[in-house]
Amino acid sequence: MDDQFFYHIFEKHQQVDAVASNKEITSWARQVIRVLFPEQQRQDFFDVRQVKDEFERLEHELVLIMNATRACKDCDNELLARLFFGQVPELFRLLNTDIQAIFNGDPAARSEFEVIRTYPGFFAICFYRLAHCLYMHEVPLLPRILTEWAHSKTGIDIHPAAQIDEYFYIDHGTGLVIGESCNIGKHVKLYQGVTLGALSVAKSMAYTKRHPTVEDNVVIYAGATILGGETVIGHDSIIGGNVWLTKSVAPFSTVFHKPGIAVLNQVKV
Repeated sequence: MDDQFFYHIFEKHQQVDAVASNKEITSWARQVIRVLFPEQQRQDFFDVRQVKDEFERLEHELVLIMNATRACKDCDNELLARLFFGQVPELFRLLNTDIQAIFNGDPAARSEFEVIRTYPGFFAICFYRLAHCLYMHEVPLLPRILTEWAHSKTGIDIHPAAQIDEYFYIDHGTGLVIGESCNIGKHVKLYQGVTLGALSVAKSMAYTKRHPTVEDNVVIYAGATILGGETVIGHDSIIGGNVWLTKSVAPFSTVFHKPGIAVLNQVKV
């Protein structure tokens, strides 16, 4: 390596925008979730005032994180943090509907405590809902950092811009992908390996709807791939495993893949 290469790397270090570390950002998010759900990690609060103080501390911490992020330099960070925490009660309500959906829908779930503490689907949904709230307030960078960190921990990839309604249930979840412009209705259940993605499009279409819409009360089984911004899965439909869809299906549809598998009896010698 010559000096020109070292100089090039040095220049990159001087020009890169400042941003709070991923550890700081994700630690803040986990603290918010743990206050809402002590099942994840109990804290000792001795009166209501201490709970209020903790939320105020977390609001101030969010301001500091945004202040340390160059992309947020032109934002009113104190206002954004206040708006975010003003929506925490609704965030809490939504997450409780997700807990109910998972607990009521999974015969293996023994308690809501187990869902909150151990289910990767709920963990990913927590980070998505928190990140989505920040995204809707046009906070840059932080929402994507949060959902990508949850992706790295769970294998569940949810873009923070996706619109997901209440009672959302991810079963297992590994390999699940939900794209940026997805719209997902109420009481939707997705299994592992489902892709709600985009057909290949030009970069100029970045701000168009490229990902599917899934209406209320839909179940999509493992390995199904549903692509395209004009693709709509009608309400109360069931999409079977390994199905590939690029066109809409009507409400109350059942779509399944016919496997060409033969099972032959072995001849005993």
